[in-house]
Amino acid sequence: MKIVKIDHIGIAVSSIDEKKKFWLDAMGLNMEGTETIEAQKVTTAFLPVGESEVELLESTSDDGPVAKYIEKKGEGIQHVAFQVENIEEALAELKEKGIQLIDQTPRHGAGGAKIAFLHPKATGGVLVELCER
Repeated sequence: MKIVKIDHIGIAVSSIDEKKKFWLDAMGLNMEGTETIEAQKVTTAFLPVGESEVELLESTSDDGPVAKYIEKKGEGIQHVAFQVENIEEALAELKEKGIQLIDQTPRHGAGGAKIAFLHPKATGGVLVELCER
């Protein structure tokens, strides 16, 4: 598996509109736009930082994974995403190494990426996302 870079850090927020004030006004970042992924019950906002991004995640449903995360742990860093050269090969390699996967095959993610998540039980408590762009 070849990891290209840290693609983004996903931050669970109750309101993108409220939280972007900090990220844009205080931190000086720019927002490249938002995208709603209906299948994942989430709206994302993209804030580029060099070759990576901060991704604000707002649930579109009370039963969505981001809403459940906030209910359990509060707002904050929800996942770290690594860009890989070939996500199918990366998943096969990790599975062969006995790493517990949430996604056995990639699915559609924000920004047109193919994504898959690794289970936090296999990563020391960190939700890890793999993405291929």
